[in-house]
Amino acid sequence: MWLLSLDLKLFVLKQFLLFLNFKFYRLKTSVNKNYIIFVKIVKMLVIGIAGGTGSGKTTVVNKIMQQLNVEGVNILSQDNYYHDNPNLTLSEREALNYDHPKSIDFQLMLEHVKALKNNESIEQPIYSFVTHSRTGDHVTVEPKNVLIVEGILVLTNKELLKEFNLKVFVHADSDERLIRRIRRDTQERGRDLQEVLHRYQTTLKPMHQEFIEPSKNEADLIVPNMKQNSVAIDFLTTVINNSLKKVH
Repeated sequence: MWLLSLDLKLFVLKQFLLFLNFKFYRLKTSVNKNYIIFVKIVKMLVIGIAGGTGSGKTTVVNKIMQQLNVEGVNILSQDNYYHDNPNLTLSEREALNYDHPKSIDFQLMLEHVKALKNNESIEQPIYSFVTHSRTGDHVTVEPKNVLIVEGILVLTNKELLKEFNLKVFVHADSDERLIRRIRRDTQERGRDLQEVLHRYQTTLKPMHQEFIEPSKNEADLIVPNMKQNSVAIDFLTTVINNSLKKVH
């Protein structure tokens, strides 16, 4: 038999646990003057939350966060991962179809999710809906125990689906979604009503039917959001809280 030193054993153990994508939480000392590493290993809980525009995804996420210890939770929004298209003029960028999966930089989003799961920080881009481009600024995101990835198309990407432990689809009636979209785009993003309606008819509705609605089949949980849905919120909050408790 090979006799391995304690340091080498600890190195091998650490490399093995890193290979399994686990994290280290604390150190304790000491046995016979040698430092022994005690690790508590928990895989990051990753939740994907999708749904049509105006379905209330952000509302669901906000309600969950209100009931949680937010220090242990990160949120990645698809809204910050639209392709930049710096080679296009503003009018050309305005004419793009932002409801098609090709409009999303899924490669970067996937890299960021994997990095966070690997206990690495990321530089998340900031996207402007006024200029339809990235601002050039970034937000540093440190890994936490729970990661929520939300956006209308996050359940359409096969590789991203593999990273989710729980997949949620927020459902709302199409008329209600349109009303919410009009309110948001006219009040928060300074869009003209005719522009909003034109985009809904020409891109948003057909893209919803082709890509977003079918992605509901990937969901583990479908949340109707036509009214206050405290049961679904409580369920999601319980799942996340249980994950957070495991690391303490």
